[in-house]
Amino acid sequence: MEFEAPSWRIREIQQSSIYLASMSQNQKEVGLGRLEYLQTLVTEFQVTDSSDAKEQVLANLANFAYDPQNYEYLRQLRVLDLFLDMLTEDNENLVEFALGGLCNLCLDKINKDYILEAGGVSAVVNCLASANEETVLSAVTTLMYLFTPQSRQEITTLPVIECMLRFSLSNNRRLKNLATIFLEDYCSPFQVEQARSLTRHSAVGIPLPKDECSPGGSQRDPP
Repeated sequence: MEFEAPSWRIREIQQSSIYLASMSQNQKEVGLGRLEYLQTLVTEFQVTDSSDAKEQVLANLANFAYDPQNYEYLRQLRVLDLFLDMLTEDNENLVEFALGGLCNLCLDKINKDYILEAGGVSAVVNCLASANEETVLSAVTTLMYLFTPQSRQEITTLPVIECMLRFSLSNNRRLKNLATIFLEDYCSPFQVEQARSLTRHSAVGIPLPKDECSPGGSQRDPP
């Protein structure tokens, strides 16, 4: 099965394009370089009391994480730590954008190693239980990107594999495909069978996103 690797350029939220255009204009006016511009975004996130502004800034930082030219700057500004910290927030949009940023960043080995050393696997695993469909998709993809011989044991635990077995039955085509790839390419047949056996006898594990669990859950595939 082909792996449809998502680009995770975060969807625009209301008015974020206006906000970014304003920031970009200010950047041109004062002649800010790339690092300085990213610093203004980080500072704005830290000082604002507006939830909407925080969401907009974090979405923009996640988009900047798509460009490898920004990796070093984002490391200097400790944006990886910012993304990791946001994974435990109650605001689901902040979690979605932060995880999308990590998903972009962990394609780079330096970033991947940092995320692993910072305990990122457990934080990402917790996001598998999110009610936000995009967050769950990012979580599954990020776990695959973080997979190494050293992180394998932590990533392919029985609860995670049980979760992927249930995701593989999802009505969401992207989630179903990602979970199937995870099971086939990152888990041993023995692990899968062991998790399948436990699933038959237990309801314990990481739940499906709420939309998938409800009788009237969405049947549509995301675009």
